[in-house]
Amino acid sequence: MARPNLELQIARSPVLRYGFAVLSVSVALGASLLLERFQFRNVADPLFLFAIAIAVWYAGTGPAILAVVLSGLADTYFFIEPIYSLYITRDDLPHFAIFILFASLLTGFAAVRRRVERDLVQARDDLQIEVAERTQQASLLNLTHDPIFVRDMSDVITYWNRGAQELFGWTDKEAMGRHSQELLQTIFPTPLEDIHGELLRTNRWEGELKKTKADGTQVVVASRWSLRRDEQERPVAILETNNDITERKRREEEIQGLNQELAKRSADLESINKELEAFAYSISHDLRAPLRHMAGYTELLQKKASSVVDEKSNRYMAMILESAKRMGDLIDDLLAFSRIGRAETQKTLVSLAQLAREALTEVRQDTEGRDIAWKIGALPDFYGDRSMLRVVLVNLIANAVKFTRPRLRAEIEIGCAEGSRDELIVFVRDNGVGFDMKYVHKLFGVFQRLHQSDEFEGTGIGLATVQRIIHRHGGKVWAEGLVDSGATFYFSAPKPQGHLW
Repeated sequence: MARPNLELQIARSPVLRYGFAVLSVSVALGASLLLERFQFRNVADPLFLFAIAIAVWYAGTGPAILAVVLSGLADTYFFIEPIYSLYITRDDLPHFAIFILFASLLTGFAAVRRRVERDLVQARDDLQIEVAERTQQASLLNLTHDPIFVRDMSDVITYWNRGAQELFGWTDKEAMGRHSQELLQTIFPTPLEDIHGELLRTNRWEGELKKTKADGTQVVVASRWSLRRDEQERPVAILETNNDITERKRREEEIQGLNQELAKRSADLESINKELEAFAYSISHDLRAPLRHMAGYTELLQKKASSVVDEKSNRYMAMILESAKRMGDLIDDLLAFSRIGRAETQKTLVSLAQLAREALTEVRQDTEGRDIAWKIGALPDFYGDRSMLRVVLVNLIANAVKFTRPRLRAEIEIGCAEGSRDELIVFVRDNGVGFDMKYVHKLFGVFQRLHQSDEFEGTGIGLATVQRIIHRHGGKVWAEGLVDSGATFYFSAPKPQGHLW
C-alpha cells in the first residue's frame, strides 16, 4: 500500500516530481563517491542509470530527462578525467554516447512498462468495480421473487435468479449453460423471428408466453424482454422478466365462458319474452271477439228478461257483465304492457310539469266530488319518450287517487327528490291506505295485487307497466309505505349528457 501512496503523492505535485529526480541523482552520486573511497571502481554509471530508472518509474518522463542531464553532468564532473571539471575530450564522447543511449533506452522502456502497468492496474480496478456492481446487481435481483434470467444471443442462459428457480423448479446450476427454449419449451404467440425483429428494433418486447416447469406442468407468464448492447451497439444479451399469470388466465377463461353462457341465456330469454309477448298479444286479440259477444248478448238478455226473471237472476247477469268488463280491462292493460315491450322509444326533451297537468286532466273524472289537496312541486325537464312517460305519471297519479278514496281529505304530492348529480328522481306521495313493506317486492309484478279487488279495482298491470317504461329509460322504480299511513312511489333516470338541468 505504501508504493501507490508514494506514487500518488509524487504525481500530484510537479515540484515533488522534479525534486524526486534531483534526489535520486544526488543519492546515486553520494553512493558512487562513497564507494570510490573504498576502492570500488566504475560503479557511477550503473548507479546513475538506476537513479534515472527510479525517476522515470515514479516521477515520469520529464523528471527522467532532468535525471539524465544531472547524471551526465555529475559523472563528468566527479568521475571523468580531469575530475572536478566539465571539460570533455574527444575520447570521452563514445562513453557519453553509450551512457545517453542506455539512459534513453532505460527511460523509454521504463516509461512504456510503467504506462502498461498503469493501464493494467486501471483495467484491474475497473474490472473489480464492474464485478462488484454485477455482484450487487445479482444480489438485488435474487432478493425479488419475480422470475428473472439472462441469456446470450445464442439463447444460452447466463444468469438465473431465485425467483426463476421458485417458479420453474430448476436451480441456477441446472439452468445456466442450457438453451432456454430447450429447457422451458416456450410456446410463442407469434413467430420467434418476428419477436426477435421487434426486439432488435426497439430493444424491448412484451407478451404472454406458455412455459413448461421442471415437473412438466405448464404456466402462462407475462414476459418482458430487454436487449443489452455493448459499447459498439452490438446486441450481447437479453434480460427476461416473467410474472406468473396462470391463475388469472384461468379466471379470465372462466369468466369468458360464463359471459358466453350468459349471452346465450339472455338471447334465449329475449327470444322467449318475444314469443310470450307475441302470444299475449295474439291471445288478447283473439279474446276480444268472444268477450264482446258475451257482453253484448248478456246486455240484450238483461234488457229483454230483466222484467220476467227474479232478482237473483238479474244479479247473475250483472255479475257476468261486470266480469266481462273486468276481463276487457285486463286485456286492454295486457295489450298496452305488451306494446310497450315492442315499441321503439322516441326520446325528446319532455316537460314533466306539462305531463303532470295532462295526467291530472285524465284522472279528473275519478276525483269528482272528493276533497283532494294537491301539492305539485317544481318538476324538471326529462329526456325520454313523451307518450311512455305520460303513461307513467297517469298510472302513479291514478293509484294515488284510488288508494286515498277512504280518506275524508286526501293529500297527494308530486315533486322532485334529491339524487346524485347525474340522476333525476321524481315521486308521487299520498296519505292513502299504504302497504306492508314486507310485500314491496310484489308491487311491480304483473297481476300482483296487495288489496282485494272488491276493495280497490284494478288489474295489477299498471305498476308493472311503469317499471318496464322506466327500465327502458335506464332508470329504476321503488316504493315506500306503511299500512294505513300512505305510500310514496319513486322513479329515476340518468341525466343525459349534453343537457342542462
